[in-house]
Amino acid sequence: MIHLHYFAGLKEAAGKAEEDLSWQDGTADDVLQWAKQTYPAFDFTAVQLAVNEEYVHLDEPVKPGDHVAFIPPVSGG
Repeated sequence: MIHLHYFAGLKEAAGKAEEDLSWQDGTADDVLQWAKQTYPAFDFTAVQLAVNEEYVHLDEPVKPGDHVAFIPPVSGG
């Protein structure tokens, strides 16, 4: 099981802020591909992934118990 977290517009598109996903082993890219199939309304063009609160490359391993956050672009002023 991994724990997924969605922020901003992604949270609205998913209809939830977080969920658990049955998971054995894979990479951040595998999680991203799952999300693209599950939530086609997401705009993934600039989404970054964080695993256990650290930004990662798509080849980063994701293991059961990990927390994966989908972080859309943010702007500030």
